Amino acid sequence: MRSLARLPKAHLHLHLEGAMRPSTLAELAGERGEHPPGVGASFASFEDFTLLYRAAARLVREGPRENLLRLVREVVEDAAADGAVWIEPHVNPLTYEADPQAALDVLDAVIDEGCRTAARLGIGFGVLVFARRNADPSEGVAAARLAARRADNGVVAFGLTGDEARYSPEPFAEAFAIARDAGLISAPHAGELSGPASVRAALDTLGAHRIAHGVRAVEDPALLARLAAEGIVLDVCPTSNVALGVVESLSAHHLPKLLHAGVRCTLNADDPLLFGPGLLEEYATARNSLALTDHQLAAIACTSIESSGAPRALLEKAITLIGDWLDTSDHATTPLGQEVLRTTHP
Repeated sequence: MRSLARLPKAHLHLHLEGAMRPSTLAELAGERGEHPPGVGASFASFEDFTLLYRAAARLVREGPRENLLRLVREVVEDAAADGAVWIEPHVNPLTYEADPQAALDVLDAVIDEGCRTAARLGIGFGVLVFARRNADPSEGVAAARLAARRADNGVVAFGLTGDEARYSPEPFAEAFAIARDAGLISAPHAGELSGPASVRAALDTLGAHRIAHGVRAVEDPALLARLAAEGIVLDVCPTSNVALGVVESLSAHHLPKLLHAGVRCTLNADDPLLFGPGLLEEYATARNSLALTDHQLAAIACTSIESSGAPRALLEKAITLIGDWLDTSDHATTPLGQEVLRTTHP
């Protein structure tokens, strides 16, 4: 059986604070004389999930800058260990500093630390800046302007998070127009807590190229056909969907149906601190619980690379290495993907 750790892949749907190591969470809480917030694999509601996320994020956002830099380093290290050759963590610097210039300094710190760590490990790094649905849309515009200022220097995409069932995307159209005009990938959340109408709004209002989740598009065959025809990518997180009640179980997940309909999908961990599995485990889940073949997993990995903000040299080399992975049954444990930058940049 081919080693999934050696399959080159990109991690595109990963919230920075939600990717904190449990040991780091415990350590940061202990430094403040606090008990770490409990983390589990299921939640009574989306509100319960967001409360826990904020409690964990607070330990980074309210602490010294080194806490943030440590988080970035560890998230990149974990991605590389899982065989990722490119990672795009989601971050909103305005949740750290309300002043735009101070927030830009936060964004620069994330970019610098992420790129430095990624270079050390031989992989690539970019940032997805997101707006928050539950915040005033003016904050979304401010976030988009920050992202646009670093569009050629570390930021590759722009997203939208929060409860889509309570907050429609239309107020954020201006922010996404700014981001798209700057050449950023439009990658809002949709089709998780709400159904097909949410996905259509992400396409028609926000000009989505990728959609975080999007799995409830299976409820509308016409929408599935549109996603397939337009090449829209869904950044799917199976374990997260089970934990938040979007699907009943892993075996009932919609990913096989999406692939069968010709929809391009990627695999991602979303918030491994809260849900448990990381990127590599999500690929193992797709193989073991959803019965995806290695050719399907390789196609998903290709989609993740091709739809990312990775530079062309990394993209081309990664696609070649994915083909090499399919041609071998090597059981080696060293992630093949870590060869990408080392072989493309002398």
